[in-house]
Amino acid sequence: MAVYKRTYTRYSGPLTDERWRFSILPRYTLRSVFGSRFYAIALLVGLLPHLIAAVLIYLRSHIDALVSLGFDIRELQFLAIDGGFFFTLFIVETFISFFLVALLGPGLISPDLANNALPLYLSRPFSRAEYVIGKLSVLLAVTSAVTWIPGLILFGLQTTLVGPSWSWDNSRLLAGILVGSGIWILTISLMALALSAWVKWKPVAAAALFGIFFVTAGFGTVSNAMLQTRWGTLLNLASAMRMIWRWLFLQESQYRITTPPWATMPAWTGLITLISVCGIALFLLSWKIRPAQVVR
Repeated sequence: MAVYKRTYTRYSGPLTDERWRFSILPRYTLRSVFGSRFYAIALLVGLLPHLIAAVLIYLRSHIDALVSLGFDIRELQFLAIDGGFFFTLFIVETFISFFLVALLGPGLISPDLANNALPLYLSRPFSRAEYVIGKLSVLLAVTSAVTWIPGLILFGLQTTLVGPSWSWDNSRLLAGILVGSGIWILTISLMALALSAWVKWKPVAAAALFGIFFVTAGFGTVSNAMLQTRWGTLLNLASAMRMIWRWLFLQESQYRITTPPWATMPAWTGLITLISVCGIALFLLSWKIRPAQVVR
């Protein structure tokens, strides 16, 4: 608009509170995500393990009714709703949440960098941290919908069917659902954002994310076998998370390696691995997310 026309007026609409300014970014991104049929189907598929778990919890608490109806309940007799049950469920959700992040994460930052949109964001009262938090909250919301939120619903369902004493006796499961899901969600989300910032082509960024997840796992297994060491297991993000799940749900402080050299290692080392990955991802994001780019 030409200045000489004198038709420019200052914006007089409502202002977003400074504490919630980052929510502007996920507001529009989540609207497009949940408006897409493809992503909606992916979320529904991600909820299937929890739906199956809810059915099993209901059947396990109504064994007497099933017996009166003449059903064979021999398999349900061995189904216990305990740490092992939730451990198996969240191991499955580890992979499902990773695939959801791989679908959505690589396209969050790369378009802004490819189209030089970062100066437009950061020229306003909008910091780099708020930009990263806004993009990160998109992945946190999507993965939370298939991890700890339905996990809490299952915990509440079991408590309702069995009684409050069960929740008191298994309070560690509640902490495991929240803490374990939070660690895993934050790790894979920061990885996806870092790759989206450094790889501007979305398919390549998604392939790189899968490469980090699967190739490093294979490299860790080979390192264990060739060097007769146990520390190569820490290169496998799924194994690192499995250590934490077993620690939280099964109270196993030692993780047994199922490949050579068939040793054990402290479960807390898995936590160190995931924290290190988060730190590297944050460093890469801080290096790339800048208000100006120098092109040589």
